[in-house]
Amino acid sequence: MKYTPALQQATLVKRYKRFLADVILEDGTMTTVYCSNTGKMTGCANLNDTVWLLTNDNPKRKYKLSWELTQTKAGHFICVNTARANQLAEQAIQSGTIKELQGYSSLKREVKYGHENSRIDFLLTDDDKPHCYVEVKSCTLLDDGKGYFPDTTTTRGQKHLRELIHMKKQGYRSVLLFTVLHTGINNVQAASHIDSKYAEIFDLAIKEGVEILSYGAEISIDGLCLKNKLHRIT
Repeated sequence: MKYTPALQQATLVKRYKRFLADVILEDGTMTTVYCSNTGKMTGCANLNDTVWLLTNDNPKRKYKLSWELTQTKAGHFICVNTARANQLAEQAIQSGTIKELQGYSSLKREVKYGHENSRIDFLLTDDDKPHCYVEVKSCTLLDDGKGYFPDTTTTRGQKHLRELIHMKKQGYRSVLLFTVLHTGINNVQAASHIDSKYAEIFDLAIKEGVEILSYGAEISIDGLCLKNKLHRIT
């Protein structure tokens, strides 16, 4: 996907109230911008990081600028807009980039499923094969050269793993897809030091036959796309 209009550069002052951040624009003006990421954002929101903002012309929006990318002091780009994870995953499936998810005639979004009142990100179907349930997770946590998910305790993520296990046991195909939106990450593993319960269910999911896929994004101020299959460390 391409950024239109072009992103605007700024310097991060602070992030607060989960949805807001104060930044200094290139002309020296301080302003408040919208942040769509409600997570912990460890390593994605450090003081004086360069951030890149997208202008929104929706008259109903209180904040006209939204925080899209962080450019770290190490030179890495991070997409902090969590909505991009599913958008990029869908594009990569439809373009054939994610080879493991090809051969289906239909892709549906946000379909109710499972036994814990959940919605799957993507349901892939075809007359000649079992349904494929794809849960997408955005990975942006880089720690000591390694990529981790999650960056905080996630009961919702634990539930999604249980649902994937359940569907696999019903004879369907279950896939957990990590969309890695940090250019410094080249492998992904469960963050047992952050959420030991998630890591426990993650290991069980693998044993039960849930497939784990990780794809990294090419990210620049011009645009981003999923492109590279990454290694997973268990």
